[in-house]
Amino acid sequence: MNEITSTVALSGLADPQTLSALRDAIGIIAACLTTLSFVPQAWHTLRTRDVSGISLTMYSVFTLGVALWLVYGVILGAWPVIIANLVTLALAATILTMKLRFGQAPVAIRG
Repeated sequence: MNEITSTVALSGLADPQTLSALRDAIGIIAACLTTLSFVPQAWHTLRTRDVSGISLTMYSVFTLGVALWLVYGVILGAWPVIIANLVTLALAATILTMKLRFGQAPVAIRG
């Protein structure tokens, strides 16, 4: 237990098992919310193929970061982290792929 968990447990507010369940519930809810937040963007991108407002640099770095969070979750054996980042990685990689495929606007030649 960390210092905060120990302090709460010792104060009689909750036993360690309840705190563990609460910690897991918070993690699962956070994972669901952050993962689901990508669904509208992925759906819009797939439906319209409009990637004009998407930064290639941001999504490249973000997708790499999510992949590393997935590896971290695997190393820890933390299923909420693994599942959330697996789904988020799939959504982010889809958006990134669409950006790479459809994001190159033709260069206008001025005469």
